[in-house]
Amino acid sequence: MSTFLQSILAGISISLGGTVFLMCENKITGAIFFTVGLFCVCVFGFSLFTGKVCYVFDNDWRYALRLPLIWLGNLLGALFTGMLLLQTRLGPALLEKAGDVCRTKLSQEYLSAFILAFFCDIMIYIAVEGYKNIPHEVGKYLALFFGVTVFVICGFEHCVANMFYFTVGEAWNLEAVIYLVVMTVGNAIGGVFLPLMRRFAAKTGA
Repeated sequence: MSTFLQSILAGISISLGGTVFLMCENKITGAIFFTVGLFCVCVFGFSLFTGKVCYVFDNDWRYALRLPLIWLGNLLGALFTGMLLLQTRLGPALLEKAGDVCRTKLSQEYLSAFILAFFCDIMIYIAVEGYKNIPHEVGKYLALFFGVTVFVICGFEHCVANMFYFTVGEAWNLEAVIYLVVMTVGNAIGGVFLPLMRRFAAKTGA
């Protein structure tokens, strides 16, 4: 139950980052403020699928079994935030801007969505691993800043952020679900890519 509640809170946090991104006219400014989502996740210890999946090979099988629960909690948090915001005076603007974003995401090839999701979670790993292990406070937050802003500016696909965009853009349908699954798989593989390569390089060097 604790993990599930923490994952809902993570979905809400990423959705708040998505909200400020949509409300900013300038993409770079929006990418910078989107960082608030992962900032909340890391500082408060929330459970975000795209971050947790990076460490699946560092833990036992019970950790892996929690990942679908975390994903579901993230989805509920994104749905909750998106549906509430649509009932506010921000709703029309969010619907319009998210609608444009969703049309772009849902018009690409599946391979494109997978590759962009793959690279997204490479950046998430850089952000989260940097936050966990860099000893200096400034360095920790720079890791979050660069990891998030780079993937947002590049247009990489983050499955939890897209849960929110599909909600406020009223874009949910079977096609959106398929794209979300593809993006989730891309995020998962991207998330474990650098950890596995680092482990392989360490063994090779030894």
